[in-house]
Amino acid sequence: MFDYRSAALEVLNTEIEALQQLDQYFDESFAKACELILANKNGKVVVMGMGKSGHIGNKIAASLASTGTSAFFVHPGEASHGDLGMIAPGDIVLAISNSGESAEILGLFPVLKRLDITIISMTGKPESNMAKWSDVHLQITVPKEACPLGLAPTSSTTATLVMGDALAVVLLQARGFTAEDFAMSHPGGALGRKLLLKLSDIMHTGSALPLVTPTTVVRDALLEISQKGLGMTAVVDDHRQLVGIFTDGDLRRILDKRIDIHTALIGDVMTVNPTTANPNMLAAEGLNMMQNKSINGLILCEDGKVVGALNMHDLLKAGVM
Repeated sequence: MFDYRSAALEVLNTEIEALQQLDQYFDESFAKACELILANKNGKVVVMGMGKSGHIGNKIAASLASTGTSAFFVHPGEASHGDLGMIAPGDIVLAISNSGESAEILGLFPVLKRLDITIISMTGKPESNMAKWSDVHLQITVPKEACPLGLAPTSSTTATLVMGDALAVVLLQARGFTAEDFAMSHPGGALGRKLLLKLSDIMHTGSALPLVTPTTVVRDALLEISQKGLGMTAVVDDHRQLVGIFTDGDLRRILDKRIDIHTALIGDVMTVNPTTANPNMLAAEGLNMMQNKSINGLILCEDGKVVGALNMHDLLKAGVM
């Protein structure tokens, strides 16, 4: 019976060996490539590759673009039939080919040179024409492919991907690219929700907003808290200006003092000057505020007027926590 596990482990070990030897290629050429891309303030990085190198190139372009480097992928075959117009003077071409002899890419070099395009190549053959004709060459030579036939690109594509990841991450760090910057290009992801969501996007408003006046009996205020389900209620005047807050914690406090909830008024037992926030505040900022203040609910105001409320559960449901 064929030993699937042993065969898989052999693939893994072969590719690990290839990556362990990649460190020697993070040399002066790698540093120069990074400097050229960083200095290219207005241009783009145009990634090219045929076949499996093209698939890896697509991912490298996506990684660069999402980490602060303007980049996109152009298929070399399509480039020679019109898509070359997507490349403009001032751009940088990152050409990928393990052999360094991809005819589709090499055929574009004369035009790229005429446009004064900087070319960074990534190959496994430093003696190849692509390596020699490029402004900078990044070597990705591997001892052998994981494919036992030595034909299917395996170790070489893994090494190419890692070299591309290294470029993207190093450039990210050199730029001082932040989590907020990352979120701007990932608004639909979990990080985007966490960093771009505003309190106004998740706050309770209208009939869902717990509100009572200072003359409300505590018993009736408890009913309001129970119906709205936020564990608190805002206390407002006739103009809906905030004058205080009453929470589950306040209830425990007055019960310890044996205050009669059937006769006591909220205005006499509420917490005055509570912590509030503006609805335009980022949800992440609101979370930090609540954690720092050790509170579970937050009243949102504009010019002192209550416009919304939320609690920790709302932030949890929104994916902020």
